[in-house]
Formats: sequence, C-alpha cells, structure tokens
Amino acid sequence: METTHILAIRHGETDWNLASRIQGQIDIPLNPQGIWQAQQVSGALAEEQINAVYASDLSRAYVTAQHIAAHHALEVSTLVPLRERHYGAFEGLTWDEIQQAHPQDAGLWRDRDPHWTPRKGGESLVMLHARVLHMVNDIAAQHRGQQIALVSHGGVLDILYRIATGQDLQLARSWSLRNTAINRLLWTPQGLQLVSWADERHLDRDTREESST
Repeated sequence: METTHILAIRHGETDWNLASRIQGQIDIPLNPQGIWQAQQVSGALAEEQINAVYASDLSRAYVTAQHIAAHHALEVSTLVPLRERHYGAFEGLTWDEIQQAHPQDAGLWRDRDPHWTPRKGGESLVMLHARVLHMVNDIAAQHRGQQIALVSHGGVLDILYRIATGQDLQLARSWSLRNTAINRLLWTPQGLQLVSWADERHLDRDTREESST
C-alpha cells in the first residue's frame, strides 16, 4: 500500500506553556498536568495499531511519546527535525517582553511575515515549512501501509496542518493546537491529507474525573 497513516500529537503541557514563555528549542520538561495529558493520550491510543513512534528529542515531546510507545512495546525514535521552531534570541521571553523590547520584530511576528527570521539563529516560517515538509515525506515514505505517531510541537503541527489543507503561511490560525490532542493525517507520494484534527475527548472533564478514581 502507498498510504501512511499519521498520528500527529503535540507534547503535554509545561510550566512555560502556562506562563506564555517562548520555549522554542529550549528543553523544558512536562509539568504534572503535562504528564497526566501524556497518560491520557497514551490510553486513548492503546488499542490502535501503531508501528513506530517518533518524537522530537526535546524532553517534553520525548516523554509524551514514551507514554504512547509503552502500550505498543515500541522504542521512541528521536528526530531533531521534529523540534519546535527555533526562535533565536526570543527563546525564554514572554510575548509581552518581546513586544516591549522589540516592537518591530513583534509586529513582523504577529503579521506572520513568512521571511521574518528571529535574530541569533532563528528560523523563518519559510525555513520551518521546508524542514517539516522534508521530514514528513522522509518518515512517511518508510512506513507505507502502516500507522505511525509523530510527537512534536505546536509550530510543527501548525505547518503539518497547513501542508495538508493548502493554507498559506500568512493566514491567521483558526485551528486548535491543544497539548496532546490527537490529529490524523494520511500521506501518499502525492501529498498529505487531513483526516481529522483536534480530537480532545480523552482530555474532557468526565475523562479527568474517571482517571482520578
């Protein structure tokens, strides 16, 4: 078969997510809520056939992936191309701090200028798009006829959604990127297709209450 089924999942929550602090490629661990989310998504996928689990090498993604892989007796394969977008000098800052100290950069970022490149080694949206496209084509081609999990970051998942739906890089985002929501894609040599996005049923209140008993 030519088709590869892809489960694209964002890592669990971190304290920097809560603080709206830019993580980028800084290695920030899951907080207790993030660990709970990883447990919930792993349970939701426990009965599915998963042939391989790939993750960013940043611990928030890798640990989330470990929970998923454990149900399937799989090892997690780490890939640097699954890392979050590199935000250069702005990593570690909050959005408010960036707006106050670097208003011009903040404006270009807010307007989604595809060629704006964060200073000190950051990636533009064009660069990120090229990285993600090459990564997903390379991995998916190795798993034709199988289902794989890719555990990554919000910026990477945003690009996957845009590739699958043909959305422009400058279009304002209207789709959810909630931590550990389940997103499903199909890959063929002709391209990427969206199956479903932002399945959050394993994270709803009823599921949370049941998990505490």
